[in-house]
Amino acid sequence: MSELFDAVDALLASRATLPPPAERKRLRAAHGLTIDEVASALKVRRATVSGWESGKTEPRPPERDAYARLLDKLAELYPATPVPAAEHGPTPDAPAPARFPGVPAPAEPQPTEPISSAEAVSEPVKPQVPASDLVDAPAAGPRPASTSTTRTSTSRRPSARKAAAANTPAGGTDPQFENGPLAVVDVEDGKVLAYCFGGLVLDVPAKSLPSLVEWTLREAKLGQPKLSGPGRPADPLLVLTEAALERYGLPVTLTAEEKDAGRIPEGHKVIKQLTRADWKLTKRGFGPWARIYRPAKGSDRQCVQLCIPSWNALDPRFWDHAAELPPAELTRVLGTYATRVMTPRGSTAVTSLELMTALHPPTHAVRDEETGALRQADTKTPGSLGSDPVDCAPCEAPDGHPVLNALDLPRFHVRGPSEKLFEEAYDWARPMTDAECTLRHLVGIDVNMAFAAGANGLNVGLGEPTHVKNPAFDPKLPGSWLVDLSHVDLSRVKAGKEWVDLDGSLLPSPFTPKGDHPTGPAWYATPTVAYAQELGYDVTPNEAYVRYDNGRYLDGWYQRLRDAYLATMADLGVTTDLSPEDFLTAMDGYKDRDPELSIVITAIKATVKGGLGKLRERPRSEGWRPGERWRALERPTWRPDIRAAVISRTRINLHRKIVKHAAFTGQYPIAVLSDCVVYAADGPSPLDVLPYRDGKPLPGGFKLGINPGLVKHEGTQTVLWGEGVREQFDAPQLNFARFIKDGTVTDADNGE
Repeated sequence: MSELFDAVDALLASRATLPPPAERKRLRAAHGLTIDEVASALKVRRATVSGWESGKTEPRPPERDAYARLLDKLAELYPATPVPAAEHGPTPDAPAPARFPGVPAPAEPQPTEPISSAEAVSEPVKPQVPASDLVDAPAAGPRPASTSTTRTSTSRRPSARKAAAANTPAGGTDPQFENGPLAVVDVEDGKVLAYCFGGLVLDVPAKSLPSLVEWTLREAKLGQPKLSGPGRPADPLLVLTEAALERYGLPVTLTAEEKDAGRIPEGHKVIKQLTRADWKLTKRGFGPWARIYRPAKGSDRQCVQLCIPSWNALDPRFWDHAAELPPAELTRVLGTYATRVMTPRGSTAVTSLELMTALHPPTHAVRDEETGALRQADTKTPGSLGSDPVDCAPCEAPDGHPVLNALDLPRFHVRGPSEKLFEEAYDWARPMTDAECTLRHLVGIDVNMAFAAGANGLNVGLGEPTHVKNPAFDPKLPGSWLVDLSHVDLSRVKAGKEWVDLDGSLLPSPFTPKGDHPTGPAWYATPTVAYAQELGYDVTPNEAYVRYDNGRYLDGWYQRLRDAYLATMADLGVTTDLSPEDFLTAMDGYKDRDPELSIVITAIKATVKGGLGKLRERPRSEGWRPGERWRALERPTWRPDIRAAVISRTRINLHRKIVKHAAFTGQYPIAVLSDCVVYAADGPSPLDVLPYRDGKPLPGGFKLGINPGLVKHEGTQTVLWGEGVREQFDAPQLNFARFIKDGTVTDADNGE
């Protein structure tokens, strides 16, 4: 009989009633669940859940039963609230209000019941457009009662309610971190409050900084689960506002001397308090990103990180105006970044390296066969960079690196391409042809997350380089190769399996950052040499530094940042399923729809470029002299060869699309800057440049879209504007891509 009942239950489940697609999305968002989390729980792809919510597809057994059960439970928690048409909506005779396609309607704040408790990629700089001014938060209303162990809805101000509704953490998280990864500590009406991600506000009883650290570890329930099996959970992060700094005896701003030192003096009274309480600081001391800890006992870590915005912890180049936000809004910005990328560990560049390490920890635990106790393995974790730094090859070393001492170079010797690896981003431009001058517009297109896309699937070295003489080139072997590519003729190349004839004089060389044609042997990373083969030409290296220990180290890093970028852009109304026309419309002014999430987008992009720049970090004063080691060299993540490989692949990816586009349309770029390409066109839109047939782009060419590697509209200016600025600065090869966004050109931009 039980088997019959099971069969009947299965039959009913196959016809389980589901709410409409819009309601499915509302229920998921109300509980703070992401599409990825639902997809992971149901063991389906992200696109599958997205299709269910858009109504394009319907779930089938056995996923349908589980999905219906999830929605039923969420409907009990978040019942739909009917909205009176006369008060909140148009009458039947009134026209429907205009709504931007793809932008979700603002979520109604749900009442919450109390519950028990550095660096950047070295590339030409494009001018940044100032972010939209943020609207001041309304005046604070009466504060609800809260305790240090009570979860309280942030009904203090409308902006806080908005943050709570939009960022409620997903259920089923580790109870140890149920209040989120971080908290912004502020003082209001004499009370110390901790704003947690998701709209929670906790009363903080701590009277001193040591007691605040103790409270954070004992009661706050802050932190983040580990990102990989051998890794460790993220330490809780406290963000101290100016009011909190005053309460705990810290300076609101740093003096000029303290800014130069990057910390407050060792004799400061707060540091003495920490020392008396047996707390320690890391070697970088008490600065904008301070780490306070006690030595770990077994697996029990006692560590809290502080972020101090008024000490320039949130550099406006990478975090826009985040440091000026009120506590609730700042919590939303940092919390969104933390949950989608990771808890910040310093600048976006530092966090990027920490993300690489968190996804591929250098060591892992093994059980001792004799004692049965866990201990660190004697070998590095497979796929990681290990715990010990490795020296780069001489050709990969920046000037002043101690590995160059053995070469006994003259004191003021400048190394050329045959001695030094020059893998950098594009900065190339050419004069316009007569035919191009007859066109009306210059249209710039920009590759989304270009360097992240360049890292995707890239095989990089994990260990030390091996020097090889006269090697046979292997496109699957990461390394640096000394090879002569001057025989590659861009006038006749292979595009796929077909040979095509092009005007090589109108194309940048793929082998040099300035687009100049190579004149002899030079050092190149593997992707560059492999591209020469792809274009149909033989390559014969003279020597190489190769890495036999290799792997796709950056794949997880790329995927984490890609997912964070796409999820945040989707929140801003730009999704991956838009048509080219709808995509251009969605991108128009997307940052103004939610200034806080636009800050997250800026930080995610800075995390990509900053992490790659950190792979070849240069000395930061430190009393360094050429030929001596500097601090960054002691990191396993100081890997200029990995940085060179990513930049090489990014530049090659862009050139491949340029060649495809030229072969198909006869159009050639006028300027290329890093990931931005400028074409002359009759119309002002990218659709006047990019070939689309029946809504489909050129295979292997440029495609409009938000995914990394696809392109967006960077800006449009007139051809008359272009000729005018070149005449103004007497620069026939002025790079338009640098100014195409808003058309503003200054003497400083031109290097004057």
